[in-house]
Amino acid sequence: MAAARGSGIIPWQRDLDWMEEDWFLPMAAPADGVRAISLARARILARRLRDSVALQQQRALLSAATDQRCPFDLHRLLPVPPAILRLGPEDPQSQGWLWRHSGTTRALRHVRLLPSPADRRNRQTDHWLVEFWSADWSPWPALKTLRRTWPDLTLSLRPHYDEATNG
Repeated sequence: MAAARGSGIIPWQRDLDWMEEDWFLPMAAPADGVRAISLARARILARRLRDSVALQQQRALLSAATDQRCPFDLHRLLPVPPAILRLGPEDPQSQGWLWRHSGTTRALRHVRLLPSPADRRNRQTDHWLVEFWSADWSPWPALKTLRRTWPDLTLSLRPHYDEATNG
């Protein structure tokens, strides 16, 4: 399904000035009152972290526009509105939008196509199997919307919980 292909990245716009201050303040005035580095070095480190995030954000935005490696990209199928993207991924409104529309508060991870078992009875039907990890819950709200958008598709979701992680 070509419409589902994308980068697998939600192109958030981050407030870099706020992030820089958020990193600087705990280094400048740590909770225990004992600074490990000078104010000047704390400012330099906060700036370097900011620059690193800016570069990562720039790469993500470029990748989101052209990368097609993710076979099931929810942002491509159900785009996060620009007003929500401007809020950033940690904003409560962003989290709420993602939860309501996707059923998970992060982009799907480790998305890959799986081999489809041959079924000679269904010559008119293609099968497309995809595996992914989702952060909070299964993306059932997204599937519900996709079913309405493409009524000719049959979508099913089969959660698999890894026994090793359930301890």
